[in-house]
Amino acid sequence: MAYTDDAVRAKLSALNETQESIVTVAQWVMFHRRHADRTAQLWMQRLKDSGANKRLNLVYLANEVAQQSKARRKDDFLLAFSPIIAEATATAYKGATHEVQQKLRRVVEVWRQRQIFELPIQEAVETRIDDLDKARSSGKKPLLGGSLFSGSPTPKEIQPLIPLQTSVSKATNTSEPAFSAATVEYEKLTDPATAVPTPPVHAARLSALVKLLANAEGAVTESIKARTALVDTLEKMLRSNRENLVREEAQLTEVTGRKATIEAKKREVEDSIMRGLSGDFGNGSPAVDATPEQHLESTRESASADPDRPHIEELTPPPVETLTPTGTPPPQPIEPTITTTTGADVIHEQPPNHTEPAPVAPPPLVPAGAGSDLLSSLSMPFGRPHAGSPNTNGSGAKKRKIDQREEFAGFGSGDAMDGLDDDVAEMLRKDSAGF
Repeated sequence: MAYTDDAVRAKLSALNETQESIVTVAQWVMFHRRHADRTAQLWMQRLKDSGANKRLNLVYLANEVAQQSKARRKDDFLLAFSPIIAEATATAYKGATHEVQQKLRRVVEVWRQRQIFELPIQEAVETRIDDLDKARSSGKKPLLGGSLFSGSPTPKEIQPLIPLQTSVSKATNTSEPAFSAATVEYEKLTDPATAVPTPPVHAARLSALVKLLANAEGAVTESIKARTALVDTLEKMLRSNRENLVREEAQLTEVTGRKATIEAKKREVEDSIMRGLSGDFGNGSPAVDATPEQHLESTRESASADPDRPHIEELTPPPVETLTPTGTPPPQPIEPTITTTTGADVIHEQPPNHTEPAPVAPPPLVPAGAGSDLLSSLSMPFGRPHAGSPNTNGSGAKKRKIDQREEFAGFGSGDAMDGLDDDVAEMLRKDSAGF
């Protein structure tokens, strides 16, 4: 099959994950090693347009071609893959599953162990993969319990710089490996100590070096464009910040001047208030030329002076005659009301009557006999106690303690029937005689 772009695309489309398919396509590609540069470009385009699993098969194909070229000492494909292998590996690694990523890392480790590519190219490949791992780990969502506001948002003034810086980083990752590979090959061919090969081989190496230098030139040009755009944006931001700085400095000067003016006016108003409060130190006229210290001293003296006592009405009450109208009758005494807690009728005590006539003679003593007790009870006088007697009960009724010796002292002589009615006396005598 003749070499054409369609033939290369057909071979790459028919590639599968089996070892036989990868080896067959690799042999056909190496047979057309004169078109190594074009094959590498078509391979890169196909890798970008394929899925994750298909990208892994294309990396396996590049690995087979690179290792066979290294073993046969044919550098055509090594030089063709060197400028693009880092970007191609990162493209296949990004978005792939964990299993596919582990297989890609194994391929990269084999390249390092067998030194398939130059050391700068190898380091560029590993750096791109490590950057993808770091970006994925930093973009994970926080675990449960973590703060949702731990990350601070990017200011809107800096947001235009993010895509520009990303473009610069990508261009730098592409230009540095290309420049390193071109530099290494250039030093080999231009080293005086290196033996000059045969003209056909020398011409092929020079042609490959030209391609490397062209790739490095294009990569560096893209990096310069990206960095220039970033610098232009930074300069615009810098000019804007400088203008804002000049404006803010003018605002600061204006605010400071206004503050000083207001403070001076405030002191002037306070001084006028002090002059108005202090007055004259000697004759009562305002002391216009007095100093603030004199105003303060005068205020202190005025505050410490004892003011005159105010006139207070006396608290002595007026005499009762001034409040009682003329001709008012005197108040009548109020008879006290006696109440009891037992509910019994209240017995009002009567004042003693000292005008009662004394008895003519004391009653006769009843001799001892059958009716002596009844006679005693009937003939016993009831005396009313005086008002001043100490023996009184709670209801107001007063009793006098009777001394039997005093009561019956008069019955020791005379007839016991004196003073009684004749019928009663006769009845008593008969009863006494019958016994």
